[in-house]
Parts: sequence; C-alpha cells; structure tokens
Amino acid sequence: AVAPAQAADLTSSTTSNLPASRVLPRTNISPASYLDNVLHPVAPKVFGSMTRRAAASLNKSLTGFLAHEDPEKLLSLFAAKVRQCRGLGSVDFACALRECRGNGKRWPLVPEIHAKAITCGLGGDRIAGNLLIDLYAKKGLVQRARHVFEQLSARDNVSWVAMLSGYAKNGLGEEAVGLYHQMHRSGVVPTPYVLSSVLSACTKAALFEQGRLVHVQVYKQGLCSETVVGNALIALYLRFRSFSLAERVFSEMPYCDRVTFNTLISRHAQCGNGESALEIFEEMRLSGWTPDCVTIASLLVACASTGDLNKGKQLHSYLLKAGMSPDYIIEGSLLDLYVKCGDIVDALKIFKSGDRTNVVLWNLMLVAYGQVSDLAKSFDLFCQMVAAGVRPNQFTYPCLLRTCTYAGEINLGEQIHSLSIKTGFESDMYVSGVLIDMYSKYGWLDKAQRILEILEAKDVVSWTSMIAGYVQHEFCKEALETFKDMQLFGIWPDNIGLASAISACAGIKAMRQGLQIHSRVYVSGYSADVSIWNALVNLYARCGRSKEAFSLFEAVEHKDKITWNGLVSGFAQSGLYEEALEVFIKMYQAGVKYNVFTFVSSISASANLADIKQGKQIHATVTKTGYTSETEVANALISLYGKCGSIEDAKMQFFEMPERNDVSWNTIITSCSQHGRGLEALDLFDQMKQEGLKPNDVTFIGVLAACSHVGLVEEGLGYFESMSSEHGIHPRPDHYACVVDILGRAGQLDRARKFVEEMPVSANAMVWRTLLSACRVHKNIEIGELAAKCLLELEPHDSASYVLLSNAYAVTGKWAYRDHVRKMMKDRGVRKEPGRSWIEVKNVVHAFFVGDWLHPLAHQIYKYLADLDDRLTKIGYIQGNYFLFQEKEKEQKDPTAFVHSEKLAVAFGLMSLPPSMPLRVIKNLRVCNDCHTWMKFTSEVMRREIVLRDVYRFHHFNNGNCSCGDFW
Repeated sequence: AVAPAQAADLTSSTTSNLPASRVLPRTNISPASYLDNVLHPVAPKVFGSMTRRAAASLNKSLTGFLAHEDPEKLLSLFAAKVRQCRGLGSVDFACALRECRGNGKRWPLVPEIHAKAITCGLGGDRIAGNLLIDLYAKKGLVQRARHVFEQLSARDNVSWVAMLSGYAKNGLGEEAVGLYHQMHRSGVVPTPYVLSSVLSACTKAALFEQGRLVHVQVYKQGLCSETVVGNALIALYLRFRSFSLAERVFSEMPYCDRVTFNTLISRHAQCGNGESALEIFEEMRLSGWTPDCVTIASLLVACASTGDLNKGKQLHSYLLKAGMSPDYIIEGSLLDLYVKCGDIVDALKIFKSGDRTNVVLWNLMLVAYGQVSDLAKSFDLFCQMVAAGVRPNQFTYPCLLRTCTYAGEINLGEQIHSLSIKTGFESDMYVSGVLIDMYSKYGWLDKAQRILEILEAKDVVSWTSMIAGYVQHEFCKEALETFKDMQLFGIWPDNIGLASAISACAGIKAMRQGLQIHSRVYVSGYSADVSIWNALVNLYARCGRSKEAFSLFEAVEHKDKITWNGLVSGFAQSGLYEEALEVFIKMYQAGVKYNVFTFVSSISASANLADIKQGKQIHATVTKTGYTSETEVANALISLYGKCGSIEDAKMQFFEMPERNDVSWNTIITSCSQHGRGLEALDLFDQMKQEGLKPNDVTFIGVLAACSHVGLVEEGLGYFESMSSEHGIHPRPDHYACVVDILGRAGQLDRARKFVEEMPVSANAMVWRTLLSACRVHKNIEIGELAAKCLLELEPHDSASYVLLSNAYAVTGKWAYRDHVRKMMKDRGVRKEPGRSWIEVKNVVHAFFVGDWLHPLAHQIYKYLADLDDRLTKIGYIQGNYFLFQEKEKEQKDPTAFVHSEKLAVAFGLMSLPPSMPLRVIKNLRVCNDCHTWMKFTSEVMRREIVLRDVYRFHHFNNGNCSCGDFW
C-alpha cells in the first residue's frame, strides 16, 4: 500500500498522457463521486436505497451482475461501494477492471479505479494488478504497466504473461527477453503462454538468436507439443525465412489449430511462396478446418504472388457464397490480387465498389497504374483522391514515385519529392527509401546519399537501396563502405543487402570481403536464398575461383537464368573464356533458354579467345532466337568480329542495327582504328556527332588511336584539344599516351618529350612505355634512356621495359649497354615474356614459340619454311632479324633459333588449311620489322590473305601489302 499523497500523485500522472478530450476533470470531487455522478448517473437512481446495505450483499450483487454480463449495472454498483468507502476487496476491483477492457469509452475509469485501489491498500494486489498490467500495456503505457508489475506483492504466471505480452505487443523485444531471464532466475517455471509471449517478442524485435535459445528451453521442458508454443515458434522461423525449421516444428506438432495454418499460409504468402501457401491450405482443409477471413486474405496474397488469377477468382466466389462480409483487409487483398495479375478492369470494379474512404484502396489503384507506367491516370487518380478528402499517407507518395521511376520521369519524381516535403512525409522511412531508390537508379547518387544522411530513423530498406544504387552504377567501393556503415548503425542486412554487397565484391574482385559476407549469410539465416546464391556464384567466377564457383553452382537446388548467367558472365569477366563457353554449352544441353545477358557474355568470351568459328555459331543461335535486334547483343557481335579480324563483318553488323547507342559507335570506331582504317574511323566519328550522340572518353581513345595508326599528327592533336574545349571531357592518362604515340610514331620525339613534361598530370607507366617504344623504332637513345629511367622507377619488375631499352641499345650498336640491361634483369629476377603465336586448324588451336621444335610436325614445318624463304629471297626478301645480336652471337646460335613464332604459325597454316581460307594468327607481343616484311612477301607469293593480331593492332596482309601501310 502507498500513502494517500502518493496515490494522488499517481492519479494525476495517469491522466497526463491522455488526449485533452479524455483527461479527467481537475476538481475536488472524490473518485467515488466522479464514478457515481459523472460517468454513471444511473447509480443514484437504482441504488439510492442501498446506502446502508451490508458489504456481503453488495459483493453478491457484483458477482451476479458479472455472471449476467451487465457491465453498466456492475459499474454502477461498484460506484455505490466506492461512495461508501467500505467493504471493497480485490474481487470488486477485478470485476470493475474487467468491464473496462475492450471499451474505449470506459478507459478513463482505469486510472481512477487504480488510484482507488491504492488508497484502499490494494496497490500491490495480484488479481487487480494483473488486469491493470494488461490494460496499461494495451493502451501503450508500458512504463505504467511495469510500475504495477514491480509493485505486486506476489506474482504468478498470469503476471509474467501479462507483462511479457505487453512488451511484445509494443515492440519492446529486448525488454521482453530481459524480463523472461529475470523470471527464469526467480525460479518461476514458465508456462506455455509465457514462452509464447517471449517468442512473439523475439519475432517482432527480430531477435533471431534469442528466439533460438528460447526454443532450446522449450525443448528441455518438453513443451514442444503445446500448440500455442508451436505457433509462436513457427512465426519466429518464418519471420527469418527459415522455412525448413518452421516446417519441422509444424510436422512435430501433435495438434494444430486455425492459428497454426493461418500463420504458415500468411507468412509463405508474404514471402512470395504462393504455391507453398496454397499447398498448406489444402492440408488445412483436409484437417477439418474451415477458412476464415484471415485465411482468405492470406490466400489472396498467395495467388497474387504467383499470378494465379483463376485461383484468386475462385476464392473471391467462395467469399461471396460463404457470405463473409468483406472487411478492409479482404477488400485490400482482393484489389491487390487483380492489380498484381494485371487485370486493371476488374481492379477498378473492386475499387469503385469498395470503401472510398479507405486510403489503402486508393494506394493500390495507384500501384495498378504504376505497373503499366500510366503516369497520366496515376496523377488523375491522385487528384480525385485529394478531392474526395482522403488524406495521402506514407504509402501514397511512394506509389507515385515508383511510377515515375518505371516511366523514367525523374524530374517529375523530383516534384513529388517536393510535395512530400510540404506535407511532412520526407522524414518517413518508407518515403525516403523509395526516394533513395529512385535517385540511385538514375545515377543521382549524391542526392540519394544526402537523403540517407539526413534521415534520422534509417531502416534496412534505405541502406539497401543506397547500396544497390552504387552497385548498379559500378561504384563498388562506395557500396561496400555503405554496407559497413549500415552495420555500424546497428542495422542487420537483409537478403537484398547481402546480395548487393556480394555483387560489389565481385565488381572489384574483393574476394576477402566476399568470403566474410559469405560467412555472414549463414549467420543471418539466408543460406537458402536464391538471389544470394546467384551473387555468390558470380563472385567466385569473377574472381577466377572456378572450382568453388562450380561447387556453389551445383549446390543451387532451383537454378534459374540468373544462376546460369552469373556463371557465364563471371568466367568471361575473369578471363576464363573457355570455361564460360563450356557453361554456355551446358546451358543449352540443360534446356535453359538463353537471354540477352547469356549471349553478350558468351560472345565476349569468343571475342577474347579470337574464336571466330564459335562466335559465328553463337551468332546463328542469336538469329534463330530473335535477339539480333537487341542493342547489347549487336554491340557484342561488332566487338567479336572486330577482335577476330573480320572488320567487314563488324561493319555489316553495325550498319544493320535498328538502333545504335554510344557503345555501338565506340566499338566500330575502335575496331576500324585497330584494323588500320583510321580514315574510316574518323568518318564514323563525324557521323556519330551528326546523329546527335555525344562522344565520351572511350570514343576519343579510338579517335586518337586512329590518328596515330595513319600518321595524322596535327589532326590528332586537334581532336585531343577538342575533348575539353568542345565536349567538356577531362583527358585521362590513356589519352595522353595516345598523343605521345601519335608524335612518337611520326618520329617527332622531341615534341613528344616536351608534351610529356608539360602534362598537367604525372606521366604513368603507359606514357613512358609508349615514348620508349618510339625511341627504339627511331633509334633515339638519348630520349629512350630518359623514358626507360622513369619507366623502371614506376615498374621495376616489368620485363617489357627492360626489353625495349635493351633493343634500343642493340639497334644503335651499344652492345655494352645492352649487356648491362640484360644483367640488370637477371640480377633483379625479371624474366622476359617469351613470344608466342596461335593459329586454329581443324578446330584445334596450335601454339608456337620462337625456334619451337615441340610441335609433332616440327621437321615438316621447318622444311616448308626453308623452301618458302628461298622463294621469297628470289623476289627480293632479305632476312633482317639478326640486328639485335652481335656477329659472334649469330655464329654460335642455330639459325632456327631466330625463327619467330608467327612465321612458324603461318607456315603450319599454309601447310594445313585450304588455299581459299585466310590465315588468322594471334601473337602476344608486337610484330617485328622482319616478320612484318616476311608476311608481305608471303601473301604475294602464296596469294593468301594473312590476318595477324599482335598486342597493339591488326595487320591484314594481301598481295604484298599490309593494311597498316607500314606505319605501326
């Protein structure tokens, strides 16, 4: 019991948080008088003659009224007893408090009855206290409920259940778990209802691990068979998508009620497992349970998720036949069904026949028009909504914003953003999450980031939208930093966040971070999520870990196109081109249909292997499946033919495209440039500008390379200057290297050196290597030594730098310096990359090294080569590959040791391929002067076309000429 003064304080505090219209009047009237005369004026009339009745008679009357469920008379009788201030016991207060439950009009009585109980010395009474805890908790006054709980003289299981349930219903999961541990330490054996309450709290507060621990205690106490506990466990595991654990609990329950089935159906439907929800419904019917409104609403959601409109219409008919009155949940579920199934006509009928004051129905119709990207009808409906007096809520603006996102109307979405600010919804997590998603999808990442920063209550959707936006626009480092910040903020990532973070790791090949996130997947309970598995397959494939990628791929139970494409594209992007094509073939054998991403990845793999035969086969499949009109596929085909030396096929593919984007133009310009068709590349560049496409930094790489390959010095410098002056493009190191190459190939080495010295950025290795290469060609050892010195400081372990400098000394006859460079290489452990060439003959790729005798037909190849050299010598060919060696070195070496790999590949091709077939050879280094001259003579004598792709460009040899014009 507490003192009267304390009771008065408590009475005052209990009314302080009530709305102004519901606060008890501040008068000197006692609680008894207030109950008697204000709230229940009938009391004096009925009980006017009872003022002197005995307490026993009054108690008997109270219980009688309770038995006959006459709350008004019971409360009036309680008021009479309060006026007498005698004979009040815990039963009286309990009876009065029970009649206040579920009736908002009687809520003001609760704090007054509580105050009177305190003055009567019953503040710690267990029976009345349990009811007070329940009433306060349901009203959201959790602190008052906890105060009553702490003041109880004795607690029973009802007390613990009431307080735990109160915490759970108000989203205070951690407090509920803490109270449960306090109960456990107190030695109170939990009842099934206690365990059910704490499990519900864990579910609502996303405390998965704590819920698992409670499950262990449930198992130890043998309460797994209790239906109420099983229902709570099922809800917990379904909340975290642990469907297998939920199914296991369900299968072990001896008795299931309607709540069990409704929980399973509802959660499966919400998670998009519509087919599973419908299967559980069939099991529910076989168990003898008839569906209620909750069941039907959940099943409608399930049908909507699977797109099963016919099943949904059957449920709609069942509703009408069963005479179920459609409440707002049923109306919303019905409308959601027709909207998601794309039946706009029937959706509009449901909407017009429904409650037009229900904002949910308006929002769903906005979603319906958003699905078909009908902005006009969306905004017309929004205007009707405002005119009807229906106030938009936090879900209305996201519906409009999503429509703007689907339609690509980002500027209109910005106006909706302004409207949400004016109406006070900008700080809403849901609105902000959609705004972040809209801005990030269209590359307005700074604006999206600002919204995230000013948002006080950030949720997982806001963070995940930002991470996904960064990944979409290939800002992978920023995505991983945001992912880290989200966890520091205390937000546990969901399946979408984890999949996006894994994709970010794949984008920058951050395998270490990817492994950490992979481990996090299992801890988070998302080990069965397909989107995460697909991202992991792509991560391991892109990082070149083929065994792990294949292992993960095989472990995916239900493989979809994304799974297959993740493996194909991952291998293609990591340089495992043969593995990518192998998966492409397996995909066909498995009966999986190709899509745009499959074709782009497989064509790119063929292009990088220079496998034109495989590429043409894929091209044929593209034509059969009707994907030739897809811009991305056509761009990949242009690149394929360009990289395989078939420039005419590349041009034909380009000009047949129905629509071209900047990638199309960049690809064909670069291809023409690499094939020595610099003037054609520049003409295409002019056509690109005439069609209104804005060139980018990649475009100018192709343009500058074209100028370099055809010796257009002043034109190339003019294009370089126009990058910043006309197009607002800041040159990158690659562009500076192109300018150095333009000047160096033309022999203007002093001008090239001055250009490098005056560059606004520090020259990188590519710039110095380009200058050094030009110095070797033009025998300028002075500038070559400067370039080599700077290059070796930047890349002391790059063999190409030493080789270029060594050859520069050799061509100028400085043999001592050449030997010094070779010794420096040996001392530093730098090994020269050996020259190697490849040619495909009868579906087999043959590789050759310099002076190679490893080929099974080596003797025949060298004999054929000797005969060919004799024929070439007669028409003027003079071997010139000895200039890098001194006379003594030449005498000591076998003459075949000077035969470069491309000569062996060409000789083998001439021996093995039909006369009408061009020879296509690939070399990993730049072709030397001697081999270049030899191939020109060979093409004339043998009347064969030879296409050689070296590390820099293509050379098309035909009738004694080369496409490069001897300028390479």
